[in-house]
This record gives sequence, structure tokens and C-alpha cells, in this order.
Amino acid sequence: MVVGAFPIAKLLYLGIRQVSKPLANRIKEAARRSEFFKTYICLPPAQLYHWVEMRTKMRIMGFRGTVIKPLNEDAAAELGAELLGEATIFVVGGGCLVLEYWRHQAHQRHKEEEQRAAWDAMQDEVGRLALALEALQAQMQAAPARSALEELQEQMREVRAQLCARDPPPASQASSASQAVSAAKVQESAQV
Repeated sequence: MVVGAFPIAKLLYLGIRQVSKPLANRIKEAARRSEFFKTYICLPPAQLYHWVEMRTKMRIMGFRGTVIKPLNEDAAAELGAELLGEATIFVVGGGCLVLEYWRHQAHQRHKEEEQRAAWDAMQDEVGRLALALEALQAQMQAAPARSALEELQEQMREVRAQLCARDPPPASQASSASQAVSAAKVQESAQV
């Protein structure tokens, strides 16, 4: 049974996202306890969020131009801490997505480079084969072409030589065959 590659990168990203939730909770607790976090990091985004939310609700209900009271400090600190925790989770998740995208793009680039290298190798092989074909065609054109009759005569000679080598004729048949051949030669010379 073949087992695929274990997606360690995905497991690592999932682990980071799971760790970010307790990290966000610690940041919330630190923001609630620290005056610096409360004053400069939690309160301004919380008040802005409250103002946008209330302004939107008032416009939906048809009230325009009403003054929106800011949140009290404790409620704003709580809302700011929640916003900070959610932003932390969002940033960690977004970072994981970006890292996964970059990893996927690197894998795609590597795959494309392999395909391009294979394509180049095939093109080189086709070029080499084309040159070899041209060389063979040039050799065929340079060699004198034998006629079909000459080829058949050569084949007949080879077959006769093989037959004679396998089965030598007996002495009485050999002398009568040689007399018949000499008689045929005499007739040919007489006709000429």
C-alpha cells in the first residue's frame, strides 16, 4: 500500500492557528490589566468601532444627525480586548493562508520547470533524430541504386550456391550435366 506524503506544512499551520486562540485570550487579559494597553491600544479601536456601529444602526432606523455617546472606559476596554483578540486570530489565519499560497506557487513553479526541461529534452532529441535522418537520406542518395533485376540475379546466385553446397551431384550425373552444359555452349557459339 502506497502512502502519500504527510502534509506536515498544513498540520503546522493548523497548530499555529489553534495556538493563536489562547494567545489571543492572553492578549485580552493583558489588555484588561495594563493601563498602557487599555489607553492606547484597546480604547481607540473600540470607540471607533462603537461609533461606526451606532451610526450605521441610527441611519438604518432613520435617525440622522444624532450625537453618539462614547462607551464608558470599562466597556470600551472589554470591546477593545475582544477586537484585539479577533484581530490576532485573523492575522495568524491570514498569515497561514499566505504561506500556503506561497508554498503552492513554489510547487507549481517547480513543476513547470520540470515540464519545461522535459520539453526541451524532447525537442533536442527530435532535432538529433532529424539530423540523423538527413544523414541517412544523404547516404541513400549517394549510393548507386541497383535495379531490381540485378538484385534478383544476385539472389538467384546465392540460392544456387547454397543448393550446390548442400547436395553435390553423383559422379555419373555430374559428367552428363557437364556434357549438357558444354553442348549448350557449343550451340550458343554456333548461333552467334
